[in-house]
Amino acid sequence: MRGALGPAWADAIRRMTMPVATVWSILWIRVNSMETIQVVLDRKLLDAADRAARRTKQNRSALIREALREHLRALEMRELERRDRDGYAKQPQSAGEAALWEAEAVWPAE
Repeated sequence: MRGALGPAWADAIRRMTMPVATVWSILWIRVNSMETIQVVLDRKLLDAADRAARRTKQNRSALIREALREHLRALEMRELERRDRDGYAKQPQSAGEAALWEAEAVWPAE
């Protein structure tokens, strides 16, 4: 174990309160749940990603995973907003519906 991970890792694992088998299981699941892919980036984008990764103290892969998750959330939000717009376009809000809530939205007098 010392040869594969180095003495610092081996000592850190021994000091952990949870059993080593549990630690290895967690690490294995984490490592095994990732897929290695190849992505083509232009030099300017790659340099910007590397600068951002250094600035945020994470590796390039972590930065790209985080950016992709955020982008996918934004796409999902756009889709939900589109569905809402389509729904309101099919069945517009009547003037009376909004009037019920307008009194609730007024700021109280000081």
